[in-house]
Amino acid sequence: MGFGFGSGFPMSAAHTVRAGRHTVEVRRPEKVLFAEDGITKADLAAYYRTVARRMLPHLRGRPLMLERHPDGIGDPGFMQKDIPEHFPGWVHRAELPKEGGSVTYVVCEDTATLVLLADQGCTTLHRWLSRADRPDHPDRLVFDLDPPDDDFARVREAARWLHELLDELELPSQLMATGSRGLHVIVPLDRRAPFADVRAFATDVATVLADRHPDRLTTEARKKARAGRLYLDIQRNAYGQTAVAPYAVRARPGAPVAAPLAWADLEDPELDARRWGLADASRLLEDDPWSPAPRPRSLTAAADRLRRSGLRARP
Repeated sequence: MGFGFGSGFPMSAAHTVRAGRHTVEVRRPEKVLFAEDGITKADLAAYYRTVARRMLPHLRGRPLMLERHPDGIGDPGFMQKDIPEHFPGWVHRAELPKEGGSVTYVVCEDTATLVLLADQGCTTLHRWLSRADRPDHPDRLVFDLDPPDDDFARVREAARWLHELLDELELPSQLMATGSRGLHVIVPLDRRAPFADVRAFATDVATVLADRHPDRLTTEARKKARAGRLYLDIQRNAYGQTAVAPYAVRARPGAPVAAPLAWADLEDPELDARRWGLADASRLLEDDPWSPAPRPRSLTAAADRLRRSGLRARP
């Protein structure tokens, strides 16, 4: 049995949904996408309609990578960059260059687009770290922290250390459970620096942190060289790379959700990457751990502090 959110979707061949100025047809709403949980396409569409007001500010203006599982999450599914040709004209698009050509991405500006994507079996939205109007200049920097084993306490520990270092650099940061294995630590940026500079700064921060805790953390990309240490992954900070969007459903049993967290949540020993799920839509909307949103910052002053303050030498 699906979760249901009072969506009013009948179990029939199709159902028409009115979302703002647009009408979306959800076909085969009874189709089960998460077999172990009985979660249907109707449930997925209803979830995204429910969280739209909280999720859309994190999507607007951004090109999206679509993770689609039209036959359910038991099927490998596929990642899609180009917008499907059959999408209606009211869906926003962004054509951006790639090596040897261009890609036209979906840009999600409204609830109707979220419902449409659910109808297409799109379980998960992965967003660019930049906006389509300045694709080379990110407004987000992301550190991706995944455990080297099943010990999530290692991730909580690394996130705490990273938060402390960013505070020293006077950079605000936000915490998010990815709904998969780990946590994302996100720094809002003012879009002045290009990706190359942002990636270089992220590399320097990760290096400083690994130098402080050499037995626990590493910047070594090769798994064989990590020796059980947690990898400080900054690879998403590049043109065309994506990170899972806040409130996106992951294609895993239980339909876990990428959920914003408060920094105080790190003190909870029960915290893990899949604390929140699709069934928790209403609870997710009760509080916004990221409100008020921190002011985006320039990296210039923080980079100067990193170079001049001798942080590398600190224990």
